[in-house]
Amino acid sequence: MTVPFIPFEEGQQGLDWIALTEAIARGHDRPEAQVEDVFIRRGDDTLLNRSAWIDGMGIAVKACTICPGNPAQGRPLVHGAVNLFDDATGVLEAILDFHLVTKWKTAGDSLLAARRLARPDSRTILIVGAGTVGRSLIEAYSAGFPEASFLVWNRTATRAADLASEFPHVRVAEDLPAAVAEADIVSCATMSSAPVLKGEWLKSGQHVDLIGAYRPDMREADDEVLRRGRLFVDARATTIGHIGEIAIPIAEGTITADDILADFRNPSAFCRNSESEITIFKNGGGAHLDLMVSRYILEVWNARWSGGS
Repeated sequence: MTVPFIPFEEGQQGLDWIALTEAIARGHDRPEAQVEDVFIRRGDDTLLNRSAWIDGMGIAVKACTICPGNPAQGRPLVHGAVNLFDDATGVLEAILDFHLVTKWKTAGDSLLAARRLARPDSRTILIVGAGTVGRSLIEAYSAGFPEASFLVWNRTATRAADLASEFPHVRVAEDLPAAVAEADIVSCATMSSAPVLKGEWLKSGQHVDLIGAYRPDMREADDEVLRRGRLFVDARATTIGHIGEIAIPIAEGTITADDILADFRNPSAFCRNSESEITIFKNGGGAHLDLMVSRYILEVWNARWSGGS
């Protein structure tokens, strides 16, 4: 049997952001994933393997190389693929482009949270950070909040202008505090290690989506953000003790683990209780989400090639 390779552009055909969030939600109804990350380093270069096994869904092994010297030689910084295996037999079912899975996982994770936590009447969405993830967030949030317009802010204003020029409903924010005050949803996707978002800027009824801080030493939001809002994460197991956005304020006594009200495995508690409260979501990613998203992509791919819808 020939194992399909699903490339980026072809793999995106037929994918739907809302259907993806529903697939992620269904994935969390299954038994809890077994997850393991392995890092191998050689100087500045890194090999990362992220693996997950969900009983009844299968196995995903997401492998990528990060070589900082590549861009200077005209090569991409990151290369990788996701191997998807059958749950019962362990047979390799598909190999998926790394960037395809990462794009839809990252933005889909945040969109699922926003569909549950943000006010449905949210009309202004601020994207902090004008990189690749920022572009994906505009696509995803446009599907979930089709009447919304967008602001984009970036430390380098020209990058924000470049991103805004790609979408008719996006404009550049020149002043970050003013943009936060205007927004109903604030989504941070930066590479900052120090907080860029301050709690004193927030207003009642907002939803805050924190994506960028993925290492133990990184944060995008200051302590006041966490104090002012009701806090949620995608998975306790992959955020508490692993990601600085959560681990640092817990270690310093700003919050406790009990201040995290729910993750996706507890949907009844993962909700907004009032129009005025501020909700905070930490998008931690994790290999279990790579598995759920890869499975969704493969199902759409198979339906296309078998003549289905």
